[in-house]
Amino acid sequence: MDRPVFVIEATEAKSMAKSSSLTLTQLLPSLVTSAQSLARPPISNFHVGAVGLSPSGRILIGVNVEFPGLPLHHSIHAEQFLLTNLSLHDEANLHSFAVSAAPCGHCRQFFQEIRGAPDIQIIVTSEPNPNFTSLSHFLPYRFGPHDLLPQHAPLFLEPRNNGLKLVPLTQKLPNGVCNGDAVHEKLKIAALEAANKSHAPYSNSPSGVAIVDCNGKIYKGSYVESAAFNPSLGPLQAAVVAFIVAGGGAYDEIVGAVLVEKDGAMVKQEGTVRLLLEAISPKCQLQTFVCSIDE
Repeated sequence: MDRPVFVIEATEAKSMAKSSSLTLTQLLPSLVTSAQSLARPPISNFHVGAVGLSPSGRILIGVNVEFPGLPLHHSIHAEQFLLTNLSLHDEANLHSFAVSAAPCGHCRQFFQEIRGAPDIQIIVTSEPNPNFTSLSHFLPYRFGPHDLLPQHAPLFLEPRNNGLKLVPLTQKLPNGVCNGDAVHEKLKIAALEAANKSHAPYSNSPSGVAIVDCNGKIYKGSYVESAAFNPSLGPLQAAVVAFIVAGGGAYDEIVGAVLVEKDGAMVKQEGTVRLLLEAISPKCQLQTFVCSIDE
């Protein structure tokens, strides 16, 4: 079976557009239906596809993902998936995107975490006579990072290093919990890398998750906060996006996971990560490591 495609490289995208006598932006709506077929919505059965164009010329796909048996706020919206996909591929921004249904308020808010969000061009393919419209049309009175952070603070998708380092194994934490036992070193390092890339400027609680499948392949995800707090995306959800983008199938293929989070963080991820893992891959082993800030 062919592996699902969530990234179209710039050269291929350009070739597709040329063969259809379209610009890259005009090509996006034609890919939405195919994107919808990749969604995983077992609860709503409502398939959402989002197809975005990055400044580098790549086309990236986002879809909605739901997890049966869990509260609905654990779901991943297609637009969140799209932005996470951009992050996984080191894209610094989003030029435009086509989506099968108008972004909900949750996603309109989540988009505010990237620079120049009001100027992103959106087309909703389910609307009659659809046309590209700026995000500012969908969220005219926005609340975002500019209301809480210094003007030049790094935003989501922009390079950052949170300066986290693992607490030595022999060190005891204030609550009496050690930072973990021996674990596959690559998995731990991947989770630390994800935590250092985490966009968590509002709570100062960066975290990252790395998961490994039964074939030994590792996928990592970073916690992403919203200025409005509620649309934030958990690190395990981000790692699941990486798993799906790389062609992962059933979630029970995930056999191990490591969470790295900051010691004494205001926002702690372990309970939520454990809850989600137990629902989607009950045999998966989770280990948690805490970090200090590298001064």
